[in-house]
Amino acid sequence: MPPRIAIPVPHSGYPEYAERSLPQYERAVEIAGGTPVRIPLDKTPAAVMNLIERCDAVLLPGSKADVDPAKYNATRNEKTASADTRRDTVDELLLQDAYNMRKPILGICYGLQILNVQRSGTLIQHIESPVNHEAGRKVPVAHMVEVDAGSRLAGIVKATPGLEIAVNSSHHQAADVVGDGLRVVARCPQDGIIEALEGTSPDHFVLAVQWHPERSVENDEPSRAIFQALVDAAQARHGKLKGEFESV
Repeated sequence: MPPRIAIPVPHSGYPEYAERSLPQYERAVEIAGGTPVRIPLDKTPAAVMNLIERCDAVLLPGSKADVDPAKYNATRNEKTASADTRRDTVDELLLQDAYNMRKPILGICYGLQILNVQRSGTLIQHIESPVNHEAGRKVPVAHMVEVDAGSRLAGIVKATPGLEIAVNSSHHQAADVVGDGLRVVARCPQDGIIEALEGTSPDHFVLAVQWHPERSVENDEPSRAIFQALVDAAQARHGKLKGEFESV
């Protein structure tokens, strides 16, 4: 049975945005051999947990919202967008379950930011840089990213020392102080903005990227590899649990 990947609806207040963006994440998971499971934002926590418990991994997608700066004890910047409390609640449930049950996690764009904040990190509320991090989905390559050669991400995207990968970009915020159990594994070389985080525990797959690999999964091998790594980690966890259950 293919592993089931939980994906929350991207935003509770913009259904047209959610319906445009969510199928891209679902398609990327399907290409990698997984089964995407939509997690609605309008259900009770108990109903959400009932769905989550049957999933093998978590994918936190992008959003039009910004994380409420009160969550990391910061004063709101005038350019910070409104928070999406329904999305926040579901993300918190997903992350609590994933960390408790050691389920693989992949965060994308806003997904990186909410992951970092949930792990007690902070955010840059608005990036001031000559690099256009807000290039948008119509710009296939916004800038380059330098990946830490010793990271899990480097192994996934086949990055060698000194090699940079080209990425798209649609964000105006970024991780600042890194959260507990996370480490920086990629930056934009022009301005140092954090572009990827991963978990420090070797036995728990936790990866988050600031760009949008779901947009380029059809024609870019590193993008496909990121989703393949998530699905493979979910499959491995599923198989391990099945083996433990059958041995009892």
